[in-house]
Amino acid sequence: MNSLNDVWNEVVKVLSRDMTPTAIATWFSECEPIDIDGSCLMIRIPSDFKRNIIYSRYGGTIRQVLSDLFSADFDFQLLLPDEAASYEEHKQENDPLPEMAGYTFDRFIVGSSNKFAHAAALAVAENPGKAYNPLFIYGNSGLGKTHLLLAIGQYIREHHPEKKIEYIKGDDFTNQMVKSLKEGKAEEFRTRYRNVDLLLVDDIQFIAGKTATQNEFFHTFNNIYEAGHQIVITSDQPPMDMALLDDRLRTRFEGGLMADIQPPDLETRMAITRNKATQLGLMLSDEAVSYIAENITANIRQIEGVIKKLTAFKEILNKEITKEDVQKAIDAMRHGGDDIPSPDKIIRETARYYNITSEAVRGQDRSRIPTLARQIAMYLIRTLTNYSLNEIGAEFESRNHATVLSSIRKIEDLIKSDTRMASTIRSISSNINSN
Repeated sequence: MNSLNDVWNEVVKVLSRDMTPTAIATWFSECEPIDIDGSCLMIRIPSDFKRNIIYSRYGGTIRQVLSDLFSADFDFQLLLPDEAASYEEHKQENDPLPEMAGYTFDRFIVGSSNKFAHAAALAVAENPGKAYNPLFIYGNSGLGKTHLLLAIGQYIREHHPEKKIEYIKGDDFTNQMVKSLKEGKAEEFRTRYRNVDLLLVDDIQFIAGKTATQNEFFHTFNNIYEAGHQIVITSDQPPMDMALLDDRLRTRFEGGLMADIQPPDLETRMAITRNKATQLGLMLSDEAVSYIAENITANIRQIEGVIKKLTAFKEILNKEITKEDVQKAIDAMRHGGDDIPSPDKIIRETARYYNITSEAVRGQDRSRIPTLARQIAMYLIRTLTNYSLNEIGAEFESRNHATVLSSIRKIEDLIKSDTRMASTIRSISSNINSN
């Protein structure tokens, strides 16, 4: 099955056989498919009146078309705008693969240094299990390997929502395997990773030298490959350079397509800088863009770190970014970020602003003020530090990264729509940087 829109277009096509174009436009033109949840198609609809009409007049036909398309009993659900928003928020918080959020092919800046890897990744996404299998992407840290890996997963999930996808980091594969053995759940672990349509493995180099892990991954690899399903792997080095990698795995990795990513050239770095700034809502002058691209040459992640710092600086002082501001941000990054605040300090200053304890911010209190303070603290840690979503979650009684991401996005939306929230963020940020 193709994308959600393809599914819905097929439904409308069948309905059109017995309805006039005017009737189709009246009842279905504003319907928007947003997800497939199990065996149910979720559709956004603008009014309760239209929802009742569709359910009563056309519900049976729609269910039959969906069941025919998927060769199984299938249902649909119509959601009003506020219901659809709640559904998507809940889905985001409970998404088994929240790592994919924001990682798409259209957000990946293509240049001479990564053109081949990008083309290979897109080919795999469009034709999984048949184009290049496995696809092995390697290169130094911070060059976009993980972005391509997750973009493949995002593309396949969007166009083939019925496919089962698993994402795992090399060291997490080891940790989960050991845990499953201790808890007597080895078979459950094997079933999870061997019976998939797409396996995405990030930083495979961490399993090298670990005999039991390599043996387990060897059988996982074989199961997926022999079933004709897709495997995509990233590493900071090619298989031939992994001295402790099992020869059986090395030959399998090298048997697919290997694509390396090199540090971006100046033109690509400038495009990446503009793109990252735009994503964070920051307008940079051509001079600032050029200065960043000329001074950060090896690592895209460092470019992102500088832009995050500039974004925070703009929010604190509420002024346009100058070349001097850019110089300060780059100098701070080069000197190890000595002025980067700790999560403890951010949480403490956020708690002080709302006159509550740090424990209340970190904890489980769901009343309005602690919840808001918690969300703000998560947003500020993400903005002012280089902490990942998982690392931020660990600061708040081990909340998962999906919850952290949802909290950050809530604050981002409030900053755009509520001047009081923007002022609050500036005040807390100023306290953090001055105390």
